[in-house]
Amino acid sequence: MIYFDEKKYIQTVLEKTKREFDYRNVLDTGEWQEWQQSFRSRLAEITGFELIRRQSIDVPLSPRITETIEFPQYTREKIYITSETGIEVPFYLLLPHNGVKPVPLTICAHGHGRRGKEDYAGNFETPEDREQAILQDRNLAEQAVSQGYAAIVPEVRGFWEMARQEDMDEGKSKSCDDMQRISLLLGRSLIGERVHDFSRVLDYAATRSELDMEKVMITGNSSGGAVCVFAAALDERISLVAPGCYFCTFEHSIVSVHHCICNVVPGMMQVGEMYDVVGLIAPRPVLMINGETDPLFPIEGVHISFQHVQNIYGQFGSADRCELFVGDGGHRYFKNRVWDFVREQWGL
Repeated sequence: MIYFDEKKYIQTVLEKTKREFDYRNVLDTGEWQEWQQSFRSRLAEITGFELIRRQSIDVPLSPRITETIEFPQYTREKIYITSETGIEVPFYLLLPHNGVKPVPLTICAHGHGRRGKEDYAGNFETPEDREQAILQDRNLAEQAVSQGYAAIVPEVRGFWEMARQEDMDEGKSKSCDDMQRISLLLGRSLIGERVHDFSRVLDYAATRSELDMEKVMITGNSSGGAVCVFAAALDERISLVAPGCYFCTFEHSIVSVHHCICNVVPGMMQVGEMYDVVGLIAPRPVLMINGETDPLFPIEGVHISFQHVQNIYGQFGSADRCELFVGDGGHRYFKNRVWDFVREQWGL
């Protein structure tokens, strides 16, 4: 009896795969703006983002503020907006009491976890949950507020309020598998749908006079890091990006290591590697945050990918806007460098 040799299969296919938007194809021509424009359009197509945007172009946001709570340092609002016909996205908006308005905005993208956005927004079930989250730097919105920034924490599609009711009733932590199966059949992807939801949240943020839309950063961890990378690549309103425990090469991570199906974009490797996608963010500042011992996004692939990103940023004359921070640990968020990097890049 023989079995399927997956490693050999991956190696063989990748050797025959030529990426349409490999950044090295542009090195001799220097046509970087044209490369970004064409690649961004193609990425919007394969993720389904462009299709979703066309299908939702006339859908009003119809915002609903359902809860307002005052805390010592900030006000927290719970808001729903319409992302697509019949689909609402819930999110928290935290507005600091101190600071000159308008204030910079941090979009916080949560990763896998049954309660989705709640911990990132500081809405913990128990004091023990709060203590554990703070130890792992998962209270992202509270961190942003402590810096004097506003924070928005959207629900990522597939989790908590944006999961399927039957999955939550059965005690599952996510709905990624079935939602991705359906979205792929419809010419979409979960990543494309998630980026669309976050783009709609940015549309709403632009209506709030308290927020400085010239200073919008996005940060998050794991699958939230994926949302960071693809959202910033496709939506140029995001001016600074700090993805946690996602940056790597696709070859070393999503292709070679078991991951949730929500990370898959159809035909991605025929179009670009992860460093090519990050190249769509240039010359905007980007801080990659990774764990030295993260088994899902191996550090070898992280360093390989970062070398390529440095090459791209160098072509834009923006090498000082591109940085990698490696934390002493595994698959988790590390805040150590984040807020200093933001202040430096924004000149605050």
